[in-house]
Amino acid sequence: MRVEIWSDIACPWCYVGKARFEKALGEFPHRDDVEVVHRSFELDPGRAKDDIQPVLSMLTQKYGMSQAQAEAGEDNLGAQAAAEGLPYRTRGRDHGGTLDMHRLLHFAREKGRQVELLDLLYKANFAEERSVFGDDERLLELAGAAGLDTDAARAVLADPDAYAAEVREDQREAAELGARGVPFFVLDRAYGVSGAQPAEVFTRALTQAWEARPRLTTVEGGAEVCGPDGCAVPQT
Repeated sequence: MRVEIWSDIACPWCYVGKARFEKALGEFPHRDDVEVVHRSFELDPGRAKDDIQPVLSMLTQKYGMSQAQAEAGEDNLGAQAAAEGLPYRTRGRDHGGTLDMHRLLHFAREKGRQVELLDLLYKANFAEERSVFGDDERLLELAGAAGLDTDAARAVLADPDAYAAEVREDQREAAELGARGVPFFVLDRAYGVSGAQPAEVFTRALTQAWEARPRLTTVEGGAEVCGPDGCAVPQT
C-alpha cells in the first residue's frame, strides 16, 4: 500500500501531522508493507527568495489577525507540537518561500535520503534559531547532515530549473485530487485524509485502505508451478 503526503516546510500543521501519522503507522500491523512518499506543496508559490518576514508579521498581514491572536495561535501550536514530543519555537521564527527546499527534497528522494532531509528541514524551521529561508549555505549544511553530497546539492540550488518541474507536477496532482491545503494524505489513491488529524484517525484510514485493497482472483488453477520448495518434475 502506498501513502502519499503533500506538505510544506513552512506549514506547522504538516510538522505535527507527520508525527501523528508516523505514530499510527508505527502501530499498524502491516507497516512494513506501506510505502510512504512525500510530495511537494508550496503554501506561498511565486514568493521571491529574499522575501522573508517574521512569522507573526505574516500572520497579522496575510490572515488579518491581531498581534494577540497571532501569538495565541503560535502558543497553541507549540502545545500541540509538545504533545507529540516535538520542539517548537513560538517566537522569533521566519517565514518565506520553500521552492528551493522542495527541489532539494526531490533530489534527496532520488538518493534515498528524502525522509532524513525532510526531518532536518522541519526541525531547523520550527525548533532552531537560525533561519532556513534565503540561506543556501544553511540548506547545504542540512543536506550534508542528511547524507547528501553537498557539491551535488549546491549544483541543484544553483540551477533554478533543477527539479522545478517535479515540484510543479506534485502541486498539479494535489489540485487534481482535491487538496485545498496541507497536510494532505492520500492512501492508495483511494482514500484522502486532510489536516493534522489525531493518530486514531490515521489508524482507521490505514485499516480501511488496507482492507479495501483489491485481492487477486485466480481464474484457472491446477497446472504445474514452481514454488518455494522447488519445481514439480513430471514423472515419465
